[in-house]
Amino acid sequence: MKILVTGAYGFIGSAVTARLSADGHEIIGVGRRIAEARTRRPDIRWIALDIGRAKSPEDWLPHLQGVEAVVNCAGVLQDAPGDDVKGVHLDGTLALFDACKRANVRRVVHVSAIGADATGETDFARTKAQADEALMKSGLDWVVLRPSIVVGRNVYGGTALIRALAALPVLPIGPRDAVFQPVQVSDVAEAGAFFTTPDRAAKRWLEVAGPDRITLTELAGTYRRWLGFKPARLLRIPDALQAALFRIGDWISLLGWRPPVRTTALRQLSRDVTGDAKEWAAITGITPSRLQDALARDPASVQERWFAHLFLLKPALLGGLAFFWIISGLIALGPARESAVLWLTKAGLTGSAALAMTVATSLLDIALGIGIAIRKTARLALWGTIAVAAGYLALGLLLLPQLWADPLGPLAKIIPALLASFAALAILDDR
Repeated sequence: MKILVTGAYGFIGSAVTARLSADGHEIIGVGRRIAEARTRRPDIRWIALDIGRAKSPEDWLPHLQGVEAVVNCAGVLQDAPGDDVKGVHLDGTLALFDACKRANVRRVVHVSAIGADATGETDFARTKAQADEALMKSGLDWVVLRPSIVVGRNVYGGTALIRALAALPVLPIGPRDAVFQPVQVSDVAEAGAFFTTPDRAAKRWLEVAGPDRITLTELAGTYRRWLGFKPARLLRIPDALQAALFRIGDWISLLGWRPPVRTTALRQLSRDVTGDAKEWAAITGITPSRLQDALARDPASVQERWFAHLFLLKPALLGGLAFFWIISGLIALGPARESAVLWLTKAGLTGSAALAMTVATSLLDIALGIGIAIRKTARLALWGTIAVAAGYLALGLLLLPQLWADPLGPLAKIIPALLASFAALAILDDR
């Protein structure tokens, strides 16, 4: 079969794509940024399409030629620059459903979420439910899968945060320890693949959940044991402090980042996410894996421990580098300007040239710091800091070698800044 998968390089979408591809199907993967996906899976036909902007059936029809089934795995947590919850979950998705009717693509498998509710308290829950309802009324051979919290070897967003929390010596827990029913991403992918077959059950929505009901504390503890760490002490976080921390995540998202700690995530994690998986299991014949069994089959290695430790260090590292370059530029423009000009005159520049150089390099430092803070420019800015820092070291070595003997170590401090930039580049990718 030829099957179109939206969100095909995402957490769930990539698992669905891999499962369908392994069954021998021809896959068309749809996503916004497909360069890396195309490199990883050159055997799949990739289409670059921003679902949030593909609001007309005409945007989809050219890509549905010969397609026999569609699996919609696209989704975003919360509005942010570049992320439009209503556009992705509703406008673009409904246009896809309409295009499927026009192109006579009858079979549509739609991945929603347990807790999708037209009267829910988040845009995520409301738009998911509205898309579910629209598909149910479409006349297509639809199947709506509503998974609980989805876990697996790979992680993203909230599941990555749980791994990171599991690595902390003290586990911060909010006022309410919500109950989850984690389901393996491989089981979700198996269900998605099952229902793409035309003669399978259709026109029903199914809750997809694992067999275990465990609290967030127990979930983090389970992953902590899997990672090989001793039990952590619990630290209860007041509601106001927890809300403030997640609000900071909202502000960070305005810079283009997708932090897992945002107000929508807080609301989702503050409520129980459980479901009845009996019908799903009975129809598909899938026996949902217990979390403990899945982890036992796939022991953690050093790479999982590295990721767990580095996940929360990443924003601190990027924030620290942005602060370092911005504050360095501001200091050189302000209280340290005369000193900077003096050193440059000692290097052989005239007074006016030294002042111009001081101002120019200070502004460059500030621009690089701002560039690191913004997701879209972070990679380029980090390479810029490496080039600039290397230039500063080279000029200092040639023109002002006496600075190496300065007790404050202005040149020596550039070396750890260089290494930090390389480290930030190494862990910059989100998925």
